[in-house]
Amino acid sequence: MSACPKCGVAIVPGYARCPKCHAVLPKRTQTSVQGGTSLESGRRVPLPAIIAAGVLGLGLIIWLGARGSHDKKPVETKPNTTQVHVEAAPVTTLADGVPATAAPSRPAAPSPDAVAGELERTLQRQRLWSRVTVTGTRVEVRSGSCGDPAIQGPIGEAAPTLKAAGLTSLRCVEQSGSVVFTREL
Repeated sequence: MSACPKCGVAIVPGYARCPKCHAVLPKRTQTSVQGGTSLESGRRVPLPAIIAAGVLGLGLIIWLGARGSHDKKPVETKPNTTQVHVEAAPVTTLADGVPATAAPSRPAAPSPDAVAGELERTLQRQRLWSRVTVTGTRVEVRSGSCGDPAIQGPIGEAAPTLKAAGLTSLRCVEQSGSVVFTREL
């Protein structure tokens, strides 16, 4: 700190005139300020070392990729040459000479667990988070959304498939264990 040569007021360095008497202050030759927050520059990694590491890494990736493609040979398959002798079933004819055909077989019923799993996925896609389980011939939907009217749509759409799987009833149970509704399929 310095003082004004005219009035003697203490002045912080950097003023061109005295704040009290407005006298021109002499210029200071010392411009360095003690203290500060500048840091000493740290040691830097040289650019050629970074480039060399990149080239080595790229070369390693290319070598590993090229090595794996030449080792595998295509698998050759041989045709099956075993012959199987099948006897033809006797053909029965009706009285008018038309051959009788066998009754069409019924398609296999879907698995109850698969149908319940599909219903669970449908409910989750609609963000009606539920757990669907099969117990005997009953489907149990355990959800906090049983009271939500939006759950009726997916359950109604799945009802024919659930019935085809041999299930007879569906009940919706809240997480607390209270039954909200029961539906016959």
